Amino acid sequence: MAENNLQGGALQPGTPQHSALQPGTLQHSTLGLGNRPALIVVDMINGFTDPSCPLGTDCPEVVAANRELLSAFRDKGLPIFFTTVVYHNDQQATVFRTKVPALNVLEPGSHWVELDAKMGRLPTEPLIEKQWASAFHKTDLDHQLRAMAVDSLVVTGLTTSGCVRATAVDGLQNNYQVVVAKEAVGDRNAEAHAANLFDLNAKYADVLGVAEIVASL
Repeated sequence: MAENNLQGGALQPGTPQHSALQPGTLQHSTLGLGNRPALIVVDMINGFTDPSCPLGTDCPEVVAANRELLSAFRDKGLPIFFTTVVYHNDQQATVFRTKVPALNVLEPGSHWVELDAKMGRLPTEPLIEKQWASAFHKTDLDHQLRAMAVDSLVVTGLTTSGCVRATAVDGLQNNYQVVVAKEAVGDRNAEAHAANLFDLNAKYADVLGVAEIVASL
């Protein structure tokens, strides 16, 4: 992952920066955030943050980075959305659940589908229920974002190679500038984490550090 893409001074809204072309990579711009960003906290639920769950991993540093971003967005009065995964019946996402049987623990009312208490979600912060990887797929997230005049997204959460990636790609496909917060995302597999951050930064989003994101709000 090229250092010049992930570090440096805070970007001002609307001022693209072009990366130096690396061997075997596409030329791409760093777009940063727009004038009205929203924070999308993807699946920071007990089922993913508690290693005793078949889906979980121990990630205190990811939890801490999310708390830092939540505090910054709340201080600025900017929109915050959380997601969880819940399966209400056997007909929902049947192929996905057959591929990954551990998903079947995500039942309504279970401990695993509840947000990690460290997120401190406020009643004014929407919680999006989803059944697939992307926070956009078959949800009203895009509608809610547009109703709030959001033009860009900071995507955080778990996991980098799964729901974070799918949400970031769909964010771009819904025409939002997308930033993935480097320290605030995590994965069960370090190689998958690194590879997906590299790929997201090259084509779909800007991968930026939490401090740089906070400074640009």
